[in-house]
Amino acid sequence: MRIEKEILHKELSYKLNGLFFEVQNRLGRYLAEKQYADGLEVLLEENGIKYEREKEILIQFGDKKISGNRVDFLVADKILVDTKAKRYITKEDYLQMQRYLRAANIHLGIIANFKSQSVEIKRVINSEFK
Repeated sequence: MRIEKEILHKELSYKLNGLFFEVQNRLGRYLAEKQYADGLEVLLEENGIKYEREKEILIQFGDKKISGNRVDFLVADKILVDTKAKRYITKEDYLQMQRYLRAANIHLGIIANFKSQSVEIKRVINSEFK
């Protein structure tokens, strides 16, 4: 028996993937992470996609929220996007995205690494999403 699993935020995810490839095609693969994020921001604006850049994610500490981390983008209040410019995506990058997703209670995160020959895209699911 085959179980079909629905892709989270399918249309937006596919659109983002296309934008990641467009950023790398236009900028190449030897720039800094910030430059790729700047390029992605331009394309998000051009495509009318709602986003927040450098979104602060607060951490629950008892009954208070304290400063946590900043993720590169929160797109359409649905997907966290972290841009990278390194040889490959590491386990630490994956765990960092898991922390972001849990703290923000977001279901889907995407890590986009622009240093690879072809942009490397990893989807990360928050299994604790409520």
